[in-house]
Amino acid sequence: MDDRPVLQPGPDHPITVTPNPHRVTVSFGGRKIADTRSALTLQEAHYPAVQYIPLADVDTSLLQESDHSTYCPYKGQASYFSIPEMDGPGENVVWQYRQPHPPVSEIKDLVAFYDNRVEIVEQP
Repeated sequence: MDDRPVLQPGPDHPITVTPNPHRVTVSFGGRKIADTRSALTLQEAHYPAVQYIPLADVDTSLLQESDHSTYCPYKGQASYFSIPEMDGPGENVVWQYRQPHPPVSEIKDLVAFYDNRVEIVEQP
């Protein structure tokens, strides 16, 4: 039985998920990792917005599944991927919620990247 807390977004911790109308690209060292016009922007409380990208728009040949995982009481269990070609900075740089909690179900099977380790660009 899983006894981890499950919390609901609300006035003290709002979470919104909205379609991003822009093209979003993700690169590292000049190599494009993702390119989409179907990103969703997740805005959680006071944290910076995060772009969630469909796997179909990611070069998954660059990703290697990791044993690392984390838990967010608002979103659920996150699985991680590394980009081995990136060496140290590529470890656990991508995450995914395979079974997110219902309030953020839109991010199921989408991936996000740490923006301080890759270059994420939004353009019209």
